Amino acid sequence: MTDNEVLIKVDNLTKHFPIMRGAIFQRQVGAVQAVDKVSFQIRKGETLGLVGESGCGKSTTGRAIVQLHRPTSGKVYLRDRDLTLAKGEELRALRRNMQFIFQDPYASLNPRMTVGDIVGEPLEVHGILDSKAERQDRVKELLRIVGLNPYFINRYPHEFSGGQRQRIGVARAIALNPEFIVCDEPISALDVSIQAQVVNLLEELQDRLDLTYLFIAHDLSMVRHISDRTAVMYLGKVVELAERDELYGHPLHPYTQALLSAVPLHDPAAERKRQRIILKGDVPSPVNPPKGCRFNPRCPLAQQVCQQVEPEWREVAPGHWVACHLV
Repeated sequence: MTDNEVLIKVDNLTKHFPIMRGAIFQRQVGAVQAVDKVSFQIRKGETLGLVGESGCGKSTTGRAIVQLHRPTSGKVYLRDRDLTLAKGEELRALRRNMQFIFQDPYASLNPRMTVGDIVGEPLEVHGILDSKAERQDRVKELLRIVGLNPYFINRYPHEFSGGQRQRIGVARAIALNPEFIVCDEPISALDVSIQAQVVNLLEELQDRLDLTYLFIAHDLSMVRHISDRTAVMYLGKVVELAERDELYGHPLHPYTQALLSAVPLHDPAAERKRQRIILKGDVPSPVNPPKGCRFNPRCPLAQQVCQQVEPEWREVAPGHWVACHLV
């Protein structure tokens, strides 16, 4: 990983989904604030882990970065190119450098297409390799790279297990030799015995192909294993970001502390002594988020200022960012 080259820069990224009413004359009556003013950078060659509860905006953030969801406001830069301004052919050309691995390997592969067609589709869409024979050779090479038999090229997705289907999704993602891949919970739908194999494959591909990852996941232990830095999201906001060992060793935000207190420890003695932080209540609705700090209704340390003023996103130590009035 290079410390000086920023590959992806996210600046005040916001994505709101409008709520419409009316059978004929529709009008907007509100918005789901899925992602709200999120800012971070991803350096070339690193893996940035993104964690948080279900519905906090992790997947929407990943989709907005690669422009599968067009942001409501904010900027996303691939090096010096503003992706939010790119359209049509320009955006299609930029997408060669950024790809997506979807969460559900059962839903993300077209059941009517063979493996060869699925993996070869990006090559055909972007005009890579002229002849069908060349594309087939490339598809077979990609299947070998992800650990599948190249003779599976004429089989259909229903003939594969979940882990094999996710490997097909990985092969499709690396077909165009991208620099950046969003891994949207790529292991959450897989058996525990298969999860480690897929993560090891992603790490091998990162070293071999010089890839940069945004790795979205629920499993904090797996994120600690694969990521270089980790960001924590809550209700559309990134509340803390730091180097992996710094975040797991010295969490500063109360929400991060609560999340990490739920991760089992390998040492039974330490596990017995540790005090769990149990959060009260449910996550508020993103349609009407709380005023001030969005975590204040559930925060055991909340004060009056937390209910009134939104905390500033600031760097409290070199590389350690947090949004909390109490830090």
